[in-house]
Amino acid sequence: MDHHSSRGLHQFNNNVGIKFQLYNSLFSSLPFHRIEKTGILLSVLLNNCDEGYKKKMNPADIIEDFFQKNTTVKNDKDKLDVLFRFVQYVERQVVLFDALEDAAFTSVRDMSGAGTLRQLELDVVKNNKDKELEKKLQDFSVHLVLTAHPTQFYPGPVLGIINDLSKALADNDTAKINIYLQQLGKTPFLQKQRPTPYDEAISLIWYLENVFYPAAGRIVSFMKNQFDDALSANKPIINMGFWPGGDRDGNPFVTADITLKVAQALRGGIIKCYYLDIRKIKRRLTFKGVDVILNGLEKQLYDNIFIPGYQTDITKEYILDELHKIKEIIIYQHNGLFLHLITNLINKVNVFGLHFASLDIRQESSVHNSVLEAVHGDDYAQLNTEQKMAFCVNAPEVIAEKNYADSLVQDTVTNLYGIKKIQQLNGESGCNRYIISQCNSALNVLEVFGLFLSCGWKHDALNVDIVPLFETIDDLKHASDIMQVLYTTPAYKKHLQRRGNKQTIMLGFSDGTKDGGYLMANFSIYKAKEALTKISKAYHIDVVFFDGRGGPPARGGGKTHQFYASMGKNISNKEIQLTIQGQTVSSNFGTIDSAQFNIEQLINAGISNDIFSTKATTLQGAEEELLVQLAQISFESYNELKNHPDFMDYLTHISPLKFYSETNIASRPTKRNKGNKLTLKDLRAIPFVGAWSQLKQNVTGYYGVGTALAALEKEGKFSKIKELYSNSLYFRTLMDNCEMAMKKCFFPLTEYLSDDKKYGEIWNKIYHEYELTKRYVLQLSNSTDLMSNYPVDSMSIAMREKIVMPLVTIQQYAIQKMREMDEQLVSTPLKETFEKLVIRSSFGIINAGRNSA
Repeated sequence: MDHHSSRGLHQFNNNVGIKFQLYNSLFSSLPFHRIEKTGILLSVLLNNCDEGYKKKMNPADIIEDFFQKNTTVKNDKDKLDVLFRFVQYVERQVVLFDALEDAAFTSVRDMSGAGTLRQLELDVVKNNKDKELEKKLQDFSVHLVLTAHPTQFYPGPVLGIINDLSKALADNDTAKINIYLQQLGKTPFLQKQRPTPYDEAISLIWYLENVFYPAAGRIVSFMKNQFDDALSANKPIINMGFWPGGDRDGNPFVTADITLKVAQALRGGIIKCYYLDIRKIKRRLTFKGVDVILNGLEKQLYDNIFIPGYQTDITKEYILDELHKIKEIIIYQHNGLFLHLITNLINKVNVFGLHFASLDIRQESSVHNSVLEAVHGDDYAQLNTEQKMAFCVNAPEVIAEKNYADSLVQDTVTNLYGIKKIQQLNGESGCNRYIISQCNSALNVLEVFGLFLSCGWKHDALNVDIVPLFETIDDLKHASDIMQVLYTTPAYKKHLQRRGNKQTIMLGFSDGTKDGGYLMANFSIYKAKEALTKISKAYHIDVVFFDGRGGPPARGGGKTHQFYASMGKNISNKEIQLTIQGQTVSSNFGTIDSAQFNIEQLINAGISNDIFSTKATTLQGAEEELLVQLAQISFESYNELKNHPDFMDYLTHISPLKFYSETNIASRPTKRNKGNKLTLKDLRAIPFVGAWSQLKQNVTGYYGVGTALAALEKEGKFSKIKELYSNSLYFRTLMDNCEMAMKKCFFPLTEYLSDDKKYGEIWNKIYHEYELTKRYVLQLSNSTDLMSNYPVDSMSIAMREKIVMPLVTIQQYAIQKMREMDEQLVSTPLKETFEKLVIRSSFGIINAGRNSA
């Protein structure tokens, strides 16, 4: 263990571990009914769980044994009442732990160490790479896209408490801590109604205003101070994107009206930030000549926020002009006093403009064909594929005011007109991308092109990027062929020329993993990027990859920055673009410090990878051959499990999967179709991954890896794989993330299924694969424990898993009881209460995992 890891572990133990024990005791003294007894009994249950699983007891037996030996409770109704109180207590313990980790962030992490901008500065000077840095910064940026994917189990009020509590903990303000814990005790976690897309947008705009705005300001100001000559004047190093209110894929609640409303909220949010900054600056800049300009700017901003329905033609350029006038006056008349205040605000305006974050539009590919057929009738419907492509590149305009009977058609048309309104209001950056999910042909892209033309956009004024999203293993395989067709389509080629010869392509990790398993999904995306880079270069197109990454390793999360740092010159690295989804927003970017640290890690990875690396390719020929074999064998192993006749029954009846939609955490449905039957094809990746996470089996993060490694060992190639692990950061990161997924597994929870008549075979297959994978990854890392190379993260996971041990036991107990009722055809009002217990347990389990769904 290196010095920093040792120091970080010591700080974590002091500032998180010990403080958790200390402040956890405050829960028992809170002025709530029966809370002291609840806390005492919960600690007894935790001990019973530890002992019970060692004795191979199942969750139902552990719970029943607990009640029999430690309480006088006899009937199920009273038992359920106690268990609900345990759930509420553990939920709040998780909040405390989250707040403690947030408060300790700068103590535990080295804010000037590896991966930070300060380290980048040292490396550039040390290696004399000033010119290379200047060249790289001319067109490099990090683009973070906030999404409202259903992985955020904390409601808004609780996220607010975590934010305030972490500040109080950092200041050791015991009085405030006590008050916030009392508030937490009275704040519900379960929302009675689903949030609307607008609710989701407002929740994430809070993070833009309170976290990303100041964090980006810090980063850009540092880079301006250290690398001023190198930074591009026209391209900000940080860009923010936004999906709530624009992402229509499978979400019927997102409408054209909502999209416009969210765009207005984004504009209002950033104007409010500028207004508040101007108010603060006025307290310092009280100089002659400056005050008049500041007052005028303040009034313009005020009128745009607080006067209902009032919108002036205020622009980003106007704000910057006024600020630059002030800057000149300060420099030449006031000796540069407080110049940094104006400079910092100028930096923020350059990043956020009047759009705050670019609102992306996303829709599923088949919708566009339906809309074109509705708009153009048989003129389109009766054409073959080639004819449709030719039609789309010169589609005639239709009447805007026409009303269509199908609400989806009407909304799609109205929305395409609405994009123009957003650009007029927020600037072009306000909404200039249209993403096509489940894209599997060039026609899918050209249909969107044709829809824009149908809705009045002209070829020479179509200032919107059309972004195909490739997700399944098959789609990834054919992605370069699809793009070649587009690059050789004259009308689309001209469109790209008008857009600076840049093509953004989105790649989805989540559905790829659901479709092909962990290794195959990741390797398929790598190969797709390699092929797309090659074909784009051949046609003189700068390709930019937009990664649809979730929180857990199974959905492209984990040690994300290391993936970007590991890429060779064969993968385009113009920009780093990725989604920050749901829970990941609060867990990795929940405070200014954590946001700054994680954004710096991405910036450093993207720049260092280009200016310091000499690798022509990410993988050498022999290395790639090994990965091809590993990916294929793991794919076959995963497919065998996925195609087991009882696979979906296992997931449906053993995990909380079928209750995911009842958590009311998001506006989007959990599956794409409206049928009652839950199929793997229609099931979205998030509930799929989240269900395995709550089962503590995390199949999607490692399944097939052990089988693949064992197969290559039999062929005498394990020494080559060890070389690959030593030499390739890409492969090492894949294995590191695999370890993270396995670290969060706990098979004793479901070991009672090992001899089950129906589910025993599947459980044993999964457990065998887990043990096999664990054995081989530990051999590769030369370790005895999972994640031993990341001691702080490992300790955090271990403590979190211990906190929620009673919760996962309670959830499995409830699932067992319901299954017994179903098997015995018993009808009882208590079944509904058991269902609620399963749902309520999900909140604490997912929140404790921090990147579990």
